[in-house]
Amino acid sequence: MAGSDYRGIADAVAAEIAEGRLRPGERLPPQRDFAYARGIAVSTASRVYAELARRGLVLGEVGRGTYIRSDLGAPQPIRPEPPPHALDLQRTMSRLPEQEVLLAETLAGLGRHAVEAALTLYGPAGTPQARAVAARFLARDGFAPDPDGILFTGNGRQGLAAALATLAPPGERIGCEPLTYPVIRGIAARLGIALVPIPVDGEGVRPDAILQAHRAAPLSGLYLQPTLQNPLGLTMGPERRAEIAALLAQTGLTAVEDAVYGFLREATPLAALAPERAILVDSLSKRVMPGLTVGMIVSPPEMAERLAVSVRQGGWNAMGVALAAGTRWMEDGSAARLERAKRIDAAERQAIARDCLAGLPVTGDAAAYHLWLTLPETWRAEAYAAAALRRGIALIPASSFAVSPGHAPNAVRLALATPSRADLARALDALRRLALAGDDQVVE
Repeated sequence: MAGSDYRGIADAVAAEIAEGRLRPGERLPPQRDFAYARGIAVSTASRVYAELARRGLVLGEVGRGTYIRSDLGAPQPIRPEPPPHALDLQRTMSRLPEQEVLLAETLAGLGRHAVEAALTLYGPAGTPQARAVAARFLARDGFAPDPDGILFTGNGRQGLAAALATLAPPGERIGCEPLTYPVIRGIAARLGIALVPIPVDGEGVRPDAILQAHRAAPLSGLYLQPTLQNPLGLTMGPERRAEIAALLAQTGLTAVEDAVYGFLREATPLAALAPERAILVDSLSKRVMPGLTVGMIVSPPEMAERLAVSVRQGGWNAMGVALAAGTRWMEDGSAARLERAKRIDAAERQAIARDCLAGLPVTGDAAAYHLWLTLPETWRAEAYAAAALRRGIALIPASSFAVSPGHAPNAVRLALATPSRADLARALDALRRLALAGDDQVVE
């Protein structure tokens, strides 16, 4: 049968799923066996499986096979929101008691200025005061951003979207970690950008792997999280950062540096080492407030106008009240105080998690608000996540982070930031018992 008929075969399999002849959670045969049974080439079988994955009907797990999705019929966002009834181990948004006091005081203190800000439409450059304050706030040893190169967006996600839109027209390629921030997958898809997974080691993407991917087919840029990478918690050391900076200069590539978790761990940004070749994107969402926030872009000098155009065209400008509040938080030290408190909070929650999950293979950084749990062979990640949700615990399986469909490890990410510490400990104890019990066993 010709390879061009793979869509028809995928249609037939989809019909079997719809009719219940293939059930949710059922494992499809290996591609070679599928090809033999259907009288097709193995290469055609591979295209059928890829088409089924594209339609959201199946999920592949490295070394374990391809399975009918267990959540068929539900909407399939790249990262679903946790159900209202579930304990949230999906999002890394921490909420400390002092944040509520800070918000109330800030809004009261803004007074008439808040009204004026709400009535003002700001461009990507915000105000001279906001740029100067943001430049001082983002500065650290070896890094002193130029206020004239700072732009503002509604949040960090919008800043990332503007940066990717600037670097890569539709149809072009951006390199990134093979397991990455799920929102980037959605942004890239909407912009028509192909994400290219770059192999990593214990410090993040390997420079030699970047060169290999770029030589195979030119990249238009990179998307990297050098500090506390999501989901694996990897952080590049000084030597690796210097190697990446040298590679950017050598190749002419530009990196989008997602610094959203950078406030939890001291490290020199790539933008300090390669100011002409790195776009740093940060925000106040995780530092201060998710609902009243502002994103910040530190632009290379020659790219500032192009980035500003992307922000304007995307409708991603910061709102006046958020910009005014954010400027105040950065200027009066409130944001810095919350940073220090959250560093302590994240480290203490990591300690709770390591204690509750003792004996299980967990990886991550002791400074991060997230943890990576590799599951025993008795579990598949999707089934484990579904079983956890039945017990009132929402978490994210590895497939949500995988750039290449079918290349997700058998693991889940646990976000530690949102629940109370008592609830967190109870949830992690339940997850440990669930992991050790094995698939299809009841755990009370």
